[in-house]
Amino acid sequence: MRILGKKKLVQFMERHPRSASSLRSWVQVVETSQWKTPADIKNTFASASFLSDNRVIFNLGGNKFRLLVLAIYVQGSVIISWLGTHAEYDKMNF
Repeated sequence: MRILGKKKLVQFMERHPRSASSLRSWVQVVETSQWKTPADIKNTFASASFLSDNRVIFNLGGNKFRLLVLAIYVQGSVIISWLGTHAEYDKMNF
């Protein structure tokens, strides 16, 4: 899968250095995956949650961080929409 919006990941890692390892691991897995359906994502990331409109939430760093992406299966890409701490996520209204 191609990841669009990696700059957001880099900026987040600069603000939250403890997230770097889990985000790099996530990038490596995603870039070597070829997801065609939500089930493919669930097989790769069992804790992934799905919202409407092909949005997917990933729990990273032992559930300390949340990553929201838009999955565009036909293009083989994910777009980074939002990234934050679990506490920030709890305040969001997706």
